[in-house]
Amino acid sequence: MARIDFRHIDKRYAPGQPLTIKNVTLGLDDGQFCVFVGPSGCGKSTLLRLVAGLEAISSGDLEIAGKRVNDVPPAKRGVAMVFQSYALYPHMTVAENMAFGLRVRGADSADIERRVKKAATTLQLEALLDRLPKALSGGQRQRVAIGRAIVKEPEVFLFDEPLSNLDAALRVQTRLEIAKLHREVGRASTIYVTHDQVEAMTLADRIVLLRAGEAVQRKGSVAQYGTPMALYHRPANRFVAEFIGSPKMNVLPGRLVAAEPGQAIVDVGGTRVAAAVDARRAAPGATVALGIRPEHLVVGGDDAAGTLLPLPLRQMERLGDSSLLYLEAGPGAPLLTLRVDGAATVPPGTRVPLRLPAEACHLFDADGEAFERTPDLPV
Repeated sequence: MARIDFRHIDKRYAPGQPLTIKNVTLGLDDGQFCVFVGPSGCGKSTLLRLVAGLEAISSGDLEIAGKRVNDVPPAKRGVAMVFQSYALYPHMTVAENMAFGLRVRGADSADIERRVKKAATTLQLEALLDRLPKALSGGQRQRVAIGRAIVKEPEVFLFDEPLSNLDAALRVQTRLEIAKLHREVGRASTIYVTHDQVEAMTLADRIVLLRAGEAVQRKGSVAQYGTPMALYHRPANRFVAEFIGSPKMNVLPGRLVAAEPGQAIVDVGGTRVAAAVDARRAAPGATVALGIRPEHLVVGGDDAAGTLLPLPLRQMERLGDSSLLYLEAGPGAPLLTLRVDGAATVPPGTRVPLRLPAEACHLFDADGEAFERTPDLPV
């Protein structure tokens, strides 16, 4: 196990080009499972390659187990990487593929055999050790690639979108295996890259959500770093709020009417909505955006328990266990998404009375930064 510290890390591929990675400063504790997640082009794989030593750091310091490793070769960093492609040698058996890295290092044959058998048992590959990669399924090949990393007994595991080549069922199965592996193999420090926020939420002890595009140059690469529940319940900004959660958070334009220590009143399309946030740093009349997740909207009830909005149904999607209703929130406003029971039947055009509980509402300023929420929610 090893702690990993990023200190003001920048990455620029060529002079004069914008920074791909900007001002990444964070610390990953020993044995932590950290997921880098974000949209395409945000630099999550680049950041992983900086840890592996496959890319040079433009500025800043990277420390592994308290040692600065900017100029340390990849083979001497104590890391093992599992790539998106399996990258198995087609002419070698499963056992030979897993042992190859150790043989190159000149490891003892008995030690190699012990490590390969131990990894094969952990990954349920014992019956496949004599097979060639062409005789394996996609999930089995990915387990071999993971086994090749395990036998090195590294201080840090690096996973670069290892499930993207698998079908949906295999992704779920392999995701569970990776979580189990992290618990069983000495809880080595792990960094896992994915674009799938479900993988991020289910696997991570900590999530690093990275921005993309012009916002990187203005605000830096890291949009938020914290536990999965912290990013879900207390997003630091509108980008985090809309990225984490599926379906994404509903966000409606509004203007601040009044702000008190524990509550703000917002005008949303002519209706006043209460949000349990502290918005006193903004002046009355300021442009804001009100956010609420589809699963936190409530149908009907007493208006005293939250603002009641009757909105017409535009479209309905059935998902089996639940259904998604898309409601018209007013001219120029995006459709509002509501999650309801899968057995619900709502004809198009029906006006659905929605209640917006104040404690479930988020509020963002004109720059997209969140106002502090007052409820004590799990993080």
